[in-house]
Amino acid sequence: MTTLQAYRFALDPNQAQLAGIRRHAGASRFAYNWGLARVKAAHAQRDAEQSYGLTGDLLTPVPWTLPALRLAWNAVKRDIAPWWDECSKEAYSAGLDQLARGLKNFTDSRQGKRKGRRVGFPRFKKRGKARDSFRYTTGAYGPADET
Repeated sequence: MTTLQAYRFALDPNQAQLAGIRRHAGASRFAYNWGLARVKAAHAQRDAEQSYGLTGDLLTPVPWTLPALRLAWNAVKRDIAPWWDECSKEAYSAGLDQLARGLKNFTDSRQGKRKGRRVGFPRFKKRGKARDSFRYTTGAYGPADET
């Protein structure tokens, strides 16, 4: 049996490092908001298609899971975020992961699979209002230089 250990560290970044951290948090928020807009647009499209009598495989798919959101993001990232390569891919993936978890929690709540209060549909994150965060699941993050 493998045991996982998590650690939490307090950071004391200099101004250049702080700018990089904020840039990555903004990239995560951007991907989250883009994904949420994509999900809402796909839902609106499906509603319109259903009003025309379309059903099943004829309906527009909604990217609801992390793999589906990543696939959709990778298809358009160069067009909607030409600066995307200035941040780690992990920052964007973290935002999409947060959205996928929120969508799953919403679905599970509606289906009675979650205990406690009902979970609402995810909302857009606003800079300065939402908690700045991102996560790394592979590789390493650190300053590009010692300055």
